[in-house]
Formats: sequence, structure tokens, C-alpha cells
Amino acid sequence: MPFRIALSGLNAAAADLRVIGNNIANSSTTGFKQSRAEFADIYAASTLGVSANATGAGVKISSIKQEFSQGNIDFTNNNLDMAISGEGFFRLNEGGSIKYSRAGGFGVDRAGYIVNSENQRLTGYQADTTGSITGALGDIQLSTQDLAPNATTSVSLTANLNSSVVAPGVNFNKDDAATYNHSTSLTAYDSRGNALLQTLYFQKSGASSWNMYSYLTDPAGNDTEMVPAGGTGGLTPPAPVALTFTADGAISTVSPGTGAIANYDPTTIASLGSSALDIDIDINNVTQFGTDFGVNELLQDGYTTGRLSGVDVSESGVISARYTNGQSLTLAQVAMANFSNLNGLAQLGDTTWSETFESGSALVGTAGTGPLGLIQSGALEGSNVDLTEQLVNMITAQRNFQANAKTIETADTVTQTIINIR
Repeated sequence: MPFRIALSGLNAAAADLRVIGNNIANSSTTGFKQSRAEFADIYAASTLGVSANATGAGVKISSIKQEFSQGNIDFTNNNLDMAISGEGFFRLNEGGSIKYSRAGGFGVDRAGYIVNSENQRLTGYQADTTGSITGALGDIQLSTQDLAPNATTSVSLTANLNSSVVAPGVNFNKDDAATYNHSTSLTAYDSRGNALLQTLYFQKSGASSWNMYSYLTDPAGNDTEMVPAGGTGGLTPPAPVALTFTADGAISTVSPGTGAIANYDPTTIASLGSSALDIDIDINNVTQFGTDFGVNELLQDGYTTGRLSGVDVSESGVISARYTNGQSLTLAQVAMANFSNLNGLAQLGDTTWSETFESGSALVGTAGTGPLGLIQSGALEGSNVDLTEQLVNMITAQRNFQANAKTIETADTVTQTIINIR
């Protein structure tokens, strides 16, 4: 029956055109993967099998397979847009139903969850309050709360004290510059995030010895002497930390103190009502050379309250919040998934897939581990459709359709000839 054979050919060519048309229609769809129609011949068979002289009964669609090749990566201005370079899928939660996608156009909903345009939540490994990634897998939510302040607990100083200067020879008075040789300042923070001015004063006391004094000044201008561990506050003149240097200009001893670290007893700034400050000053890198006084590095570990100013995503999928105080905090790490048989995934539309028995169970991990690719922040993966290739395929499918239509026309002519035999 040439009509049935030709009809199966028409249906196959039409299906091929639908697949090609769908590819072309989605040539600009983010994360889209093109498909191809695969066909198989049909033979009439009996219990004895197919006859050696069988002419065939047409064609059928054996499968429509997707091609999961890499699409081009296009950059955007949104840090939460993510593109996967390599294998893997984003893991999404839609009301408890897990879906998978290569489309990484994400934003934040009113509750702070990272979602796509379909309000599906991006899932990942959660971080604890210290920013350490845990094994807990869940929806990623950005916290809009202020970052709590951190009181200064240590100061590190790298500086040179000029060995050529003359010792003042008088009692130290912070308000009289003639009573000390050098000074330097930094901003420290109390437990409430208040900024305090910490000033270190250096007074030469001998050829290889110096006195160091430390004061804190609150925003109202009130000064508080920092008392070294084992020392006594409120003395007139104040009790210093005594520094001695070797003949080569390196730090030798610190008294009172531990090694070259001047440990201070907790100091309370009564006007601010915050917890007492306990600051250690590391002066291991202070030298006494015959050159001008200079501070090469002055660091402290405290910071004030910070408000969320932005979000960064690393190539391994670690999501970090940036705050106005210059600090950052890890919030989560994007979870990715891969499958043993990608063509076994069920297509759900909206550029998402779901796990099936044929695909195998999802292998969940993080970017850059195992076969999983890396994540590019501020970018989207485009469709992997090659328009030129699809247009050529369309011409081929059109010719197949026309040829099968011609078969029907020819079969009809033959049938009419037979009918007209008298």
C-alpha cells in the first residue's frame, strides 16, 4: 500500500519540521538545548520474522533526542545571573518539586530567596552564622539584616623608630608633643560598632629603649588610657610599655608583655556603654634604625555595623554578601546536579527537566567537583541552536515531505489507471 507508506513518510517529515521549527523558535531562549528527530523503518513481520523480499511498510519516529552541548555565554549586569561552563544543571525547588535547568537568570523575591522568572527557588548548601558551608541542602535565601559589629581585639604594627632622635627627658604627656618623639593612630571599634581613635605614642628613653603609651578616644573626645597587662592605670605620669632593641635595631624585649606582644587589660569606654575592650598590640615588626620614623603597616581586626551592598558568586558557586563596612560573609554554595543519561530526563517546559527512571538519580554536588562545570557570575548561557544548520535541515525535511507527497500523487495516478481499465 504505497499510500500508507507515503503517509508515514509525510508524518515523519512533518514531525521533523516541527522539531526543526521548535529549535529555530528557541534560538534565543536562555539555556535551551536543541533536539533532533530520529527515524526507523517499518517492516511487516510474522512469527517467522521479516521476509527476505519484504518491501517495507514505511517509517516511524524512533525518538526525539536533545543535544546537551555547550551554548555560548553572554555577559549581563546582574551578579545573580549564572551560566554553567561545562556539565551540570541548576537544582530548583518549586513547591517541594525538584526541577533542573541550565537557564541561570536569577533574582531575589520579597522574602530574600534567589528565584528565576517562574518563581522557582535556587537550592544550595547552607552556611552557618560564621560563613562556613555545611552539608545542609535547601533553598538559598539572602539575609538583608545588618552585619553585626566586631570589637577590635588585636592591632598589628610595622614601623621604624628613628634611633637618631633625642630622648625628651621629661614625663610623658599626650597633650604635649614635646614629651614624646613619634605617634600614630588608627580606628578601632567597640562591641557596638562605635568608632574609636586609638593612638600609640613612642617616647625615647635611652640609646636602645623606648616607652610606648596607648590611648582610646571616643566620638565625644573623651580619652581613656589603655593599661598593659600587669600594669596599673590612673598613674601620673602613665605607666608605659617598655621596649628595648638589639644593636641591629630589632625588637628585643617588651615589659610588661609576652614576647613582643603588648597585651592590654580590658579597657572600658564608660561614655559608650559597650563591653570592655581587650586589645593586643603586635609589635614584632617594630624596628629602631637610623632613618626617619615611618609606619609601613597598621592593621586591626574590628569593624562597625554593615548593611548589605551587593552579592558576589564565585566560579565554585559560593555566594557571598558584601557589606558597607568592607566585610563579606558567605551565605551559601549553589548546588548542581548531573545525570547518567541526559536524554532520559523528562522535558517540563520553561527550560526545565525532571528526573526519571531512565535518567538515573541526580548526582548532586558543587561546581568544579567531579564532572560538574564551573559557574560564571553575571552571565547567561545562550541556546545551543545553530540557525544555519537548522535552515539546511529544514530544506532537507521540506524535500522529504515533497517527495512523499509525490509518492501519493504517483500512487493515485496508478490507481486511476487501473480503475480506468476496461
